[in-house]
Amino acid sequence: MADNNSINDRQETGRTLPAVEILKDISDKRSAVKAVIFDFDGTISTLRQGWEEIMEPLMVEMIAGEEVPNQKLVDEVREYIDESTGIQTIFQMQWLEKEVRRRGLNPRVHDAWWYKDEYNRRLLEMVKVRVEKLEQGIKAPEDFMIAGAEAFIECLCSKGLDLYIASGTDHQDVVREAAALGLSKYFTQIQGAPERRADCSKEAVIRLLMETKGLSGKELLVIGDGKVEIALGLEVGAVTLGVAADEIRRRGLDPVKRNRLIKAGAHMIIQDFSGSEEVLNLLF
Repeated sequence: MADNNSINDRQETGRTLPAVEILKDISDKRSAVKAVIFDFDGTISTLRQGWEEIMEPLMVEMIAGEEVPNQKLVDEVREYIDESTGIQTIFQMQWLEKEVRRRGLNPRVHDAWWYKDEYNRRLLEMVKVRVEKLEQGIKAPEDFMIAGAEAFIECLCSKGLDLYIASGTDHQDVVREAAALGLSKYFTQIQGAPERRADCSKEAVIRLLMETKGLSGKELLVIGDGKVEIALGLEVGAVTLGVAADEIRRRGLDPVKRNRLIKAGAHMIIQDFSGSEEVLNLLF
């Protein structure tokens, strides 16, 4: 049963939202799911919460060069970051390289890998501190996870499902961060972006499951907070569950995420995993 806090969290434009928003009929997929693919950042983990506040000034700085950036540029960068949430960082940095060249404001143009390295350097200054606090026991895993995530994952495991993480974050970083949160034991495979390769790790995991495990689309449940994994899931006929969580509070609704997931075509949307027993009742 939801507590008062979670009920209060379910407010959006003056109306109360259900624990699970069902946007598409999934009755034909009931009890078919055998494997679950999770996105990681923003879906399970909040270790990278705030990454947008690091990427945005980097992009603006690199595009504007010595020029004073105007609000139009800032808004365009912000819009791109919102639209591209969930894709591998290298693809975002390829966009940045093209924009630096196209606009011609900054005479110093680097390639996408240079921009990615610089972004990661800035981002990991923040993430490293959080991971070290976990590893040293200063912080608890639940301090950096969406509410109810581990309990939901445990429940899926108890049903004999194979669980996978597919992330656009660099592979070695995803592996370390999942371990720091104590989640590695639940997953059959954790896959992040391959080193120095612009391959889609999320698509690769889905392809692996379908080709090597012999699973059909309806036997997959894809869970994420971005449009990329939702679109990939829909493409193969999987059930898709959008997580529209407020990453700062680690629970409750982020209306921007919710709108993004609705546009992406998710079958269902939850705000966090605290009411996820309703999702399980719908699927099994």
